[in-house]
Amino acid sequence: MTVGGRYDAFIATLPKAELHVHHVGSASPEMVAELAARHPGTVPTDAIELARFFEFRDFAHFIEVYLAVVDLIRTPDDIRFLTYEVARELAGPQAVRYAELTCTPYTSVRPHEEGKGMPIEAYTEAIEDARTAAERDFGIVLRWIYDIPGEAGLPAADATLGYALDHGPEGLVGFGLGGPEIGVPRPQFAPHFDSARAAGLRSVPHAGETTGPETVWSALRDLGAERIGHGTSAAQDPALLAHLAEQRIPLEICPSSNIATRAVAVLEEHPLRAFVEAGVVVTINSDDPPMFGTTLNAEYAIAADLLGLDEQGIAELAGTAVDVSFAPDDVKARLRAEIADRTRNL
Repeated sequence: MTVGGRYDAFIATLPKAELHVHHVGSASPEMVAELAARHPGTVPTDAIELARFFEFRDFAHFIEVYLAVVDLIRTPDDIRFLTYEVARELAGPQAVRYAELTCTPYTSVRPHEEGKGMPIEAYTEAIEDARTAAERDFGIVLRWIYDIPGEAGLPAADATLGYALDHGPEGLVGFGLGGPEIGVPRPQFAPHFDSARAAGLRSVPHAGETTGPETVWSALRDLGAERIGHGTSAAQDPALLAHLAEQRIPLEICPSSNIATRAVAVLEEHPLRAFVEAGVVVTINSDDPPMFGTTLNAEYAIAADLLGLDEQGIAELAGTAVDVSFAPDDVKARLRAEIADRTRNL
């Protein structure tokens, strides 16, 4: 499938909101090389070797590589560096004005017990310092989603809930669940999501990426999901599609990620069009962009090709992301106005 070309310039300057992008997964090769130089070990610093390092065989291998990069983030300075540089990459070439970064504090805080990580207080201060600096320097508004690394089970869920409720940063808006889906049943996390939602956090778990539609149903039923991360397999269940459409529950679609992790075989088989035709609300996102060799701009170009969109259709897609975001009302209004200005003469 040939992607991009005709609308690349328009997409590059279109103001956007990014709703499904991972904090650590946004580390570019340059950022990873800097972190690897700070903490020599298992991750290569050479550009060619790094490129090979990021060649994923399947979802399990992606998790293995992801956790190797996580291990490089050991100090508050590492967190500040990563967060600030990720914001720079989003705000500059991608024209992202608002982003909800999915953070997994457990993987940085838990090693503190072994003398490698950092206290949650230091983690919180570091991301907040970077958030305010990024808004000042790049004009991007950042918000946080704290997610449970599902593979670490209930201890990680207990800890992540505590981080959110007892040490929650000012920018925290959501509570999520990531990591492998196979062998990680959603119902076990229901009490954690109940508590997070009672505290005002929004429920945004991953579901249905590497498992079937039953995992999406579980995320809706057991976790009170307000948006679904990926939800790729929902296309297999007409009743689920109808429910998502009727309840206006958005899917956070990340096409290149789905190909890289083998959730979808080829772009031509991606269910994005099926979702839209069924009336499901969709947003376009980049997930772990440098790791998957993509950008948010590239994902919009893919979506435009899959859906046959023109510039107005692309702008409407960008507007949907703003509408279903958890941004403050004034930020939403400002971003909607920017999109309208960009499309006024189409």
